[in-house]
Amino acid sequence: MAEPLLKVSGLEVHFPIRSAFLRRRVGTVRAVDGVDLEVARGETLALVGESGCGKTTTGKAILRLIDSTAGSIRFGGEEIAHHGTSALAPFRRRMQIVFQDPYASLNPRMTVGGILAAPFDIHRIGHAGDRAERISALLRTVGLPADAARRYPHEFSGGQRQRIGIARALALEPELIIGDEPVSALDVSIQAQVINLMKRLQAERGLAYIMISHNLAVVSHVADRVAVMYLGRVVETAPREQLFFHARHPYTQALLSAVPEPVPGRSRSRQVLQGDVPSPAKPPSGCHFHPRCPIAQPRCAEETPRSRIIAPNHAVACHMVSA
Repeated sequence: MAEPLLKVSGLEVHFPIRSAFLRRRVGTVRAVDGVDLEVARGETLALVGESGCGKTTTGKAILRLIDSTAGSIRFGGEEIAHHGTSALAPFRRRMQIVFQDPYASLNPRMTVGGILAAPFDIHRIGHAGDRAERISALLRTVGLPADAARRYPHEFSGGQRQRIGIARALALEPELIIGDEPVSALDVSIQAQVINLMKRLQAERGLAYIMISHNLAVVSHVADRVAVMYLGRVVETAPREQLFFHARHPYTQALLSAVPEPVPGRSRSRQVLQGDVPSPAKPPSGCHFHPRCPIAQPRCAEETPRSRIIAPNHAVACHMVSA
């Protein structure tokens, strides 16, 4: 098999908790606690889970927007987890992000043309004479008129602003784009337009996506594979249809049971989890999910489950699940 475009192994991101007095370290927030992921060229991997499970932190660590505490990040076959700023520069061009909030991710003091020119300026690509044409081409690609370059972000709707964010991500012709809840701040009618735009761009340019989302309806429309996170760990990874129809981890089953059934008259067995999500500052021992798991056994509180392949391309981290 071809080497994956991105391979993440044992990724950890821990944040210190410091006391108000003398700023002493008194604890640790284990935001990401040993994540393994792979993304092939041209593939869409969806990263799903409840708010606070570490999805966004994982995405930012992959892009080296924040530093990881431990683990490996291999992009295009090269280890980048410990690269310095200068060594990272060529990889910055190959990996980009579309942020969640199109109202906050664009500088309100810059014109759209200035926003789209910034990547070329930072990486010293082209010259002033050809940048106007590059910017016009980017705007056409995302379905905006060329005269949008002279306007400011506040003059556009939310969906149009997200198109500008996508155009900025495309400027350096990346191989991987991470979408951090890219449609969650948009109206439902606009969400479909942005999703369809991203799918078209993927087909035209061979892009790989990591789509971070808690909206399983969006995930079912865009993903090739799905990785489910709970409290900083990936608990199940499977192809989209395999996961939606044959989920094996109890947490994944509970998530899917909350999705409304689209067929009138058909009901879905609802699984309601007891208790609240534990704090990542004091995660449970063993399997992080065991305090809320309906099938937990004493072993689950003592031993951390390893991810095991139970079917082709289907991995589950659960002691109670067999092949």
